[in-house]
Amino acid sequence: MAHPKRKISKTRRDKRRTHLKLTQRPFYLDPETGEPTLYHRVCLESGHYRGRQVMEGEDD
Repeated sequence: MAHPKRKISKTRRDKRRTHLKLTQRPFYLDPETGEPTLYHRVCLESGHYRGRQVMEGEDD
């Protein structure tokens, strides 16, 4: 098994990991309820998806 010859410094290690950060998922405000909803997801409160009723919501 390969072993490193020298210890990798914290700075070099952290430079490599700069792209491994979490990003905030995009969301929009549902026009029916005004609740923040993730894109490409049915709003569970109203049961709407892209302006259409696709399932029974919790408030129905």
